[in-house]
Amino acid sequence: MSLQYLQMLKKKWNEIENSKISRFLLYLALAIVMISMMLSNVIPNKLDVKLYTFAEEDIQSPIEIVNEKETLRKKDKAAEAIEDQYRFNENKVLNQIITVEDLFATIEELQTVKEPKTEEKKDKAESPKTIEEKIDHFRNTVPDTIESEVTDDSIHTLIVASPSERSFALEVATSAIKTVMNQHITVSQIEEKKKEVEPLIASSNLPSRIKTALIDLSSSAITSNYIFDAEATKKLQEEAMNNVEPVFIREGQILVKKGQFINKDVLYQLEVVGLLDDNFSPYPYFGLGTLVVLMSAFMIYFLKDLKGKEEQENTGLIIYVLLFSLTLVLLKVTSLLSGYYPGITFIVPVALGTMMIKMLINEQIAIVSSIVFAICGSLLFNESTTSPFNFTFGTYILFSSLAGIVFLGKRNVKGKILKTGIWVALINASVVFVILALSNGQYNLWNVSSQVAFALLSGFISAVLSLGLLPFFEAGFGILTSMKLIELSNPNHPLLRKLLMETPGTYHHSVVVANLSEAACEAVGANGLLARVGSYYHDLGKTKRPHFFIENQMNIENPHDKISPQLSKTIIIAHPYDGAEMLKEYHIPKEIIGIAEQHHGTTLLKYFYHRAMKQSDKSIAESDFRYPGPKAQSRESAIVGIADAVEAAVRSMSKPTPIKIETLVRKIIADRLDDGQFNECSITLMELETVTKTICETLQGMFHSRIEYPEEIQKKKVSQA
Repeated sequence: MSLQYLQMLKKKWNEIENSKISRFLLYLALAIVMISMMLSNVIPNKLDVKLYTFAEEDIQSPIEIVNEKETLRKKDKAAEAIEDQYRFNENKVLNQIITVEDLFATIEELQTVKEPKTEEKKDKAESPKTIEEKIDHFRNTVPDTIESEVTDDSIHTLIVASPSERSFALEVATSAIKTVMNQHITVSQIEEKKKEVEPLIASSNLPSRIKTALIDLSSSAITSNYIFDAEATKKLQEEAMNNVEPVFIREGQILVKKGQFINKDVLYQLEVVGLLDDNFSPYPYFGLGTLVVLMSAFMIYFLKDLKGKEEQENTGLIIYVLLFSLTLVLLKVTSLLSGYYPGITFIVPVALGTMMIKMLINEQIAIVSSIVFAICGSLLFNESTTSPFNFTFGTYILFSSLAGIVFLGKRNVKGKILKTGIWVALINASVVFVILALSNGQYNLWNVSSQVAFALLSGFISAVLSLGLLPFFEAGFGILTSMKLIELSNPNHPLLRKLLMETPGTYHHSVVVANLSEAACEAVGANGLLARVGSYYHDLGKTKRPHFFIENQMNIENPHDKISPQLSKTIIIAHPYDGAEMLKEYHIPKEIIGIAEQHHGTTLLKYFYHRAMKQSDKSIAESDFRYPGPKAQSRESAIVGIADAVEAAVRSMSKPTPIKIETLVRKIIADRLDDGQFNECSITLMELETVTKTICETLQGMFHSRIEYPEEIQKKKVSQA
């Protein structure tokens, strides 16, 4: 009961493991691992800095941003540097001349009014009659600016002057005023320009008393005509402010040096770049989330067709998640250690991840992973940079990862892994040297040698860890790697030695089948190495009763001639399953055991079946002379079965020709196809056609005609004679 319960639990677990939900959860695990590893690297750093203290370390700006305060200060200076703008008011000249003419008209009116008699004073007391009244009336009439500057004597002189004198004086005054006022006169220049009136009037032919009065009146009419233009000034100031380039706080700019006094300007800059901002900002988290989604989608595109064994479809994805997580953890741990030992960053064994992914999964996904590792690494190692990404270190990771893929080659053996580690170490050291050289920094011998040494160690550590972890993954997940296949193909393997020593004919047959099946599998994109190694072991069961198989019957009588067809059938049919049992005893991978069990499928032993029919009067069921199966479950098993049948058939031909060989191959494949032997595997008709052509080409190379040399021709003639 307990065994049945365990089997039920195992079946239930397999169903859960292979479900679409499990696959989705594995994809989600990839995203969660990336976020958890990189989250701390995107959270903005906050500083505990106070005003009027001294900085404990150099503080750099993590971003590039406009310094609004300094930019505004610069714009204010540009505006202040603009001089006030003025414009010439032409109407001012005319206005002042008209004013003077009005003054003279007033004087003319006052001059026509005579001294009243005693009896008239009572009737017309409101009209200015006396000279004093006329002067007062004049002052009340003229503008205040002129009234305040013209003396009573000047007014009196002009009032008492004759009309001809006043007329001539008006002409002189307007001419002088016009001459002076046609210049640009600012407020500050008024007093200076008033003095220019005197020589112009003095040069006239007027009496001196009138000249004096006229100078007094005309100079008072001189005023500013070059007035301040507020609109033009404002426009120029705005243009000057717009032309001011914004003041930037550059990314990586040192805002305050260690020991420097922190004033208000420094504190403002620290606040602007977000180093003092305690408010939550969602942007870094949104950016990280978007980056992880993009990388996850990139990986899922290549991982969606990744399958494990048929009973464990998600095995490959589980392995990938584990290897991916392990690599990111190594990157994270190394980045944390780099805070204490800066040069140790180059020791990270990132090539371990891509090497393992290539060996346990495939090369394409390993290349994709190397790109993702480079992006993640550039973010994980950004502590010493102001940018979110440390592209320098990302480049190092990319080259190291790709080196592990390229130099591992197609055939993965232990010796190859060690050599790959050496090549990775050399590539790492070269990339470090390039980085240091392009940085154009001042490095001493110790710095250079230590960083190069760490890079070299990275390659060796990657190789050692790969060799150490590979057996655990192979055993834990039942993975058949190229390395394992190559080890199993070694002729010194105990089972192959047994096959060679006890059944040399079968051994030779297996080698030929291996050549045929490997070429055919590679032609259709199947695992050629698996087919080769499976072919080596597929007839291992014949070692139990070697002489019952024709390829081992050298100079002996065929034992099947002395026994019944039923017994012969039993002996022949047993060899795939005897071989499978022997392979299980040696813990050979299931894929190879499957080839041994499946290479005959449920085919019919035609020779012994027809022989039994001849010897028996009763009808014999065809199923009694069929292999119990199972049928081929993979393309490799199907192709090995085809190659096994073809090799045996071609070997029995007396004079094989290309046409005979092709006809035979097509017949064998057609018979198996009609018999339903390929119904349980994914091989297609197009692939079967490719298999046919490839096997025929390989056989033609084996059975090609050989040139007869003269000596052989002569011997043949002698023997015929």
